[in-house]
Amino acid sequence: MKNNMIIKTRGLALLLMLFLFSCSDILDRAPDGKISIEEVFRDDEKTAAYLNTCYNYIPTEGHRYYFYMRGPVDWCDEAWDTDAEAETWITSGQLYSGNVSAASHFNTQWSEAGNGNYWARMWTAIRKCSVFLDNIDNANVKSEANRARWKAEAHLLRAYYYMVLLKFFGTGLPIERTAPSYTDDFSTTERGSYYDVVQFIIEDCDAALSSPELPWRITSGAEAFRFTKAIAETIKSRMSLYAASPLYNEEENHWEEAYQISKQALANLRSNGYALYDKVNFPSWKDNQDVHLPNDAAKLFNEYFCSNMAFDSNPTDKETIYQTNAGQDWIMTEGIGAVMGYKSGSCPSQETVDCFETTDGQPVLNLAKPYIDEVTHLIPNFNPANTLYDEQDPYANRDPRFYASIYYNGSKRTCYWIFDETSESVENFPASKGYRTRIVATWEGEPQTGRSPITRKATRTGYFLRKFLHPNSGQEIVTTGHAYAKVMRLGEVYLNLAEAAAEAGHLQEAYDAVNAIRGRVNMPPLPTGLSKEELILRIRNERRVELAFEAHRYFDVRRWLKPTDDLEKTDRWITAAHITRNSDGSYTYERGPVSKERLCYQNKFLKFPIPLNEVNIMLALTGDNWQNPGW
Repeated sequence: MKNNMIIKTRGLALLLMLFLFSCSDILDRAPDGKISIEEVFRDDEKTAAYLNTCYNYIPTEGHRYYFYMRGPVDWCDEAWDTDAEAETWITSGQLYSGNVSAASHFNTQWSEAGNGNYWARMWTAIRKCSVFLDNIDNANVKSEANRARWKAEAHLLRAYYYMVLLKFFGTGLPIERTAPSYTDDFSTTERGSYYDVVQFIIEDCDAALSSPELPWRITSGAEAFRFTKAIAETIKSRMSLYAASPLYNEEENHWEEAYQISKQALANLRSNGYALYDKVNFPSWKDNQDVHLPNDAAKLFNEYFCSNMAFDSNPTDKETIYQTNAGQDWIMTEGIGAVMGYKSGSCPSQETVDCFETTDGQPVLNLAKPYIDEVTHLIPNFNPANTLYDEQDPYANRDPRFYASIYYNGSKRTCYWIFDETSESVENFPASKGYRTRIVATWEGEPQTGRSPITRKATRTGYFLRKFLHPNSGQEIVTTGHAYAKVMRLGEVYLNLAEAAAEAGHLQEAYDAVNAIRGRVNMPPLPTGLSKEELILRIRNERRVELAFEAHRYFDVRRWLKPTDDLEKTDRWITAAHITRNSDGSYTYERGPVSKERLCYQNKFLKFPIPLNEVNIMLALTGDNWQNPGW
């Protein structure tokens, strides 16, 4: 393993100083407003309160990036943010135009619901976890069971925060097993390699897993959002996969290790009651004709993402491992903007639509080279074995997850529509505002739901996001915050195992894992006899389908590249369905760009920049530039 050089960061030291003598407003304070760490850990309630503050830095993800958008989902080839044109100063607009730097970037500008300002926030959180771990063994705690559980949670929280730093910054980091004093000589601090940090994350996760007091599942609403052993297994699975990937592996082969870790993680999760969500459970979907989904497979997938995990020993949802409190389904700011007249948020790209197979299990495109023009994506390279796909009837016979995830031209939605139809809305005129079923027409010029390059409530791409949106939410049926962000779930662990197994040469186990994901939505198994390379392509596409809009694609497309690569083939041009309504009522489907090219495709966008002020301090103190490449 490679160890990087010594780093010193005054900015980090300042953060350590700030938090060495502070806890939270909820802690009792002396008249001068200060309380020492020693005093905190002499009191049972203050010790518990300190651990609670360690939870305060978890990014909520989901739909709570500034300003009510999906962050990484909109910054890769999955979707286009309608605010990019309407509010060019917000993150997506700045990224698309390339108007970002190490001094002016999402990571330095915004922090809403814990999303953003990651460098400062995560180091603060890591520091607090380390302080807790340094003191908990000798703390005055009434219950030894609590002491053990709290210690396990602190280890796991620290692992989680390191995971966030690795995902976004993708570089080696100082490994903090104990909390240094602000008087320490930080010039002796070593920065471990990416792999070293992943090993430290696994070490913390194993420490948590070894505690008999840390539960596998939260069974009481009073403990909602507390960490569990299931989270530890998921972090190990995810980060071992990342460490083995080309962007981070420093040309070392870690696939067998990743395979073994994910295999054990999946086995442990399943033996402790976790299972894929595999049937329709609620009348709101099962018996509701107004859901407008073609089969039970589509219904169960949509239902899963529009419902919350329950805190019960035998919950209906046994798949979700961790959810945050980020509301997912606010129709005002995402979905079909015309419902409430404001904005559509994340509009799925044509590239995402292309990745959904037809019902016979055939990819629509040649996965080895999906577009003949590999940068602009205007000329698809169709899979010659696919006989079900029709360019002029493109939404027929598709994977059930397509219908559960995306509104497309000709789909239907029943909810309260706030407008009267005009004659230009041919499919829906005449109709008055109110609770009714409307055809979602996305052709060019349709005044309410048609594609538009500038209108905020319109679609940029010819598609609207459906995956997290309750089927009937609107002005009269308000479900704001109903569905929380499922940031860890068993489906991901299956796919982590499938990828690592294939890369390590365990092809049958890779087949078994990916086919379990496909089987729960009645998609046929992958064909036998695929080469290792062909199987890996199918597994990568399966991740794209199953995990669509869950903020995995942004990191996946990067980690699959080499450090010298760029994102030109995926992220430079994003395409849309340009649909014309003909006089006979038929439609003509063509492909075209959403807008101008995105400029966030260069090599430097493989990783976030470290904030400039931190880099300048390190440069002044050490003479070394610790910035990520290109920034």
